[in-house]
Amino acid sequence: MNRIFCLVGKSCSGKDTLYTHILERHPELFPVIPHTTRPRRTGEADGQQYHFVTQEQLRQYEAEGRVIEKREYRTVQGLWTYFTLRFALDTHCLLITTLEGAAALMDCYGPDKVRIVYLHVDDHTRLLRCLKREEHQAYPDYTELCRRFLADQEDFSQERLARFPDLHPIDTGADIEECMTQWDALYCSE
Repeated sequence: MNRIFCLVGKSCSGKDTLYTHILERHPELFPVIPHTTRPRRTGEADGQQYHFVTQEQLRQYEAEGRVIEKREYRTVQGLWTYFTLRFALDTHCLLITTLEGAAALMDCYGPDKVRIVYLHVDDHTRLLRCLKREEHQAYPDYTELCRRFLADQEDFSQERLARFPDLHPIDTGADIEECMTQWDALYCSE
């Protein structure tokens, strides 16, 4: 049975890093690229981390009934929307999403087809990673960094995590090879 593997976690928990390593080691996985209306960060390319679209394009996708789920965030830079379009489940798929996004995928494709992989790391390490990432932006926005960091505490509270009893945790405070060992244990058991 083909599955959708959802990487979820707080900002700077290592989602992009692990995602890249997984796809390098397992090229048979189909990468599902989410869409967003937010501006690109330094070093991001359209179609790699996200498909960057306008609000008008989002409205068109919604009118066509193609949007599985969407999330809106009121940031210090304005409204940013992230969303996932319907896709064929012809092979195992991998994407980065949120707990709400994973729940919407379960509703769309069935809970038996979705595996939620929760990436976590201690807050100290995560905050240092957030600061380092922001330092490399053309226009660092530390206010938005703080908003995101605090919002993650609520978004990934114990109460919200408890709604997903089949989470597969990976501690991304470990080195990448240990993270990949944890991933392979899950993936190869499917």
